[in-house]
Amino acid sequence: MSTPEGYRVVPDLLEERITTLTRLGDLTGDLVATASRLAERLPMLGTAPPAVHLAMRLRDAAGQSGLAGEVRAAQGEVTAFQRTLSDARDTYVEQDAKAESAARAAGDRGGA
Repeated sequence: MSTPEGYRVVPDLLEERITTLTRLGDLTGDLVATASRLAERLPMLGTAPPAVHLAMRLRDAAGQSGLAGEVRAAQGEVTAFQRTLSDARDTYVEQDAKAESAARAAGDRGGA
C-alpha cells in the first residue's frame, strides 16, 4: 500500500495473496496430472496411417515437452512466486518486530 511517507506492508493482505497463490499452485498441479494422463493415451482416430500419425502427434503435443511440460513450468513459477512472497512477508514481520522491540527498549531507557 502506498502512503505519502512511502510504502506500508500489510501482512494480512499478503497472507490472502499467498493463500490464493497456494490454491492456484494446487489447481495447476491438478492440471499437470490431467495433461500427463492425456499424454499417455493414444487418441482413437482409426488405424489408417494418417490417423495413427495424427494420434501420435497429438499425444506428443500433450507430453513432457508439450502441454504437460508447459503447465508443469507454470506450476513451478507460481510455486516460486508464492515462496518468494511468503519469505518477504516473514522477513518484513520479523524486521518490524525487531524495530518495535528496539523502539520500546529505547523508550524504556529514556523514560527511566
